[in-house]
Amino acid sequence: MKPAYFDYVAPPSVAETVSLLGEHGTEASVLAGGQSLLIEMRYRRRRPAILIDVNRVAGLSGIALDPASARLGALVRHADLERARFADPLAALFRLVAPNVAHPPIRARGTFAGSLAWAHPAAEWCALAAALNAEVELRGPYGERRVPAGAWFLGPFTTARLPDELVTGVRLPRLGPGTAVRFAEHRRTHASFALAAVVVAVRLAAERVAWVRIGLANAADVPLRAVEAEAVLIGERAGPGPIAEAAEVAGTEADPVEEPYASVPYRRHVLRTLVRRCLTEAAEAAAAEAANR
Repeated sequence: MKPAYFDYVAPPSVAETVSLLGEHGTEASVLAGGQSLLIEMRYRRRRPAILIDVNRVAGLSGIALDPASARLGALVRHADLERARFADPLAALFRLVAPNVAHPPIRARGTFAGSLAWAHPAAEWCALAAALNAEVELRGPYGERRVPAGAWFLGPFTTARLPDELVTGVRLPRLGPGTAVRFAEHRRTHASFALAAVVVAVRLAAERVAWVRIGLANAADVPLRAVEAEAVLIGERAGPGPIAEAAEVAGTEADPVEEPYASVPYRRHVLRTLVRRCLTEAAEAAAAEAANR
């Protein structure tokens, strides 16, 4: 099929983009990478009256670093994060996750912020954002606001963005020295969405877990941070027993749905396996780094 008729405009500034969104509201769609939106338009599941292309908008590109955070502009592509090289374990986590996002042509155009705005429950970046409680930055007619990931994802393909607001960037906390990161996912083919995916970051102190984050993709109707599983590990030695218990709890926190090739028990089993694997590898890496300091 071909898209339904729509108007197209490419404003040069954030202010003009917000003005257009205020004028057209739910009749408008924003185009950054377009890797999901254009498919939906082609099948006429999305029929915007106007398509607002933000690729020429000044100030939406680039990664900005400060001592506490990394800010990704709304036009930072998946491929940019595949090559991230700034001095923080967050960059290593970007490099681990990015190659699992679709194929190279899609990574060259699709954006990190666009993935969060689309809010697919199986999206890898959404799980990372949930794990680290990233903040989504928005600009609307009444100014700017930030929405933490815990309040951003409201359901499948549903977020806290208002129709007259533009996503301008995403801010993530830097992880700091001594933090080890891991990512793993399971899917039927390379082109498939993940049946389950896990993001983990771990930091040790005196051989015990001082800080940990666990993010789950395709484990519920929104990406999850497994806070109960994290609580199991805090203050414990990162050995097989506590890690196995945390993985079991993470599987219980998940609320997956049945899919044609994956029953609910199977998907819980996969999530537990991936959590256990990622936690074990991250804890070993963190311990090795601490021993070498």
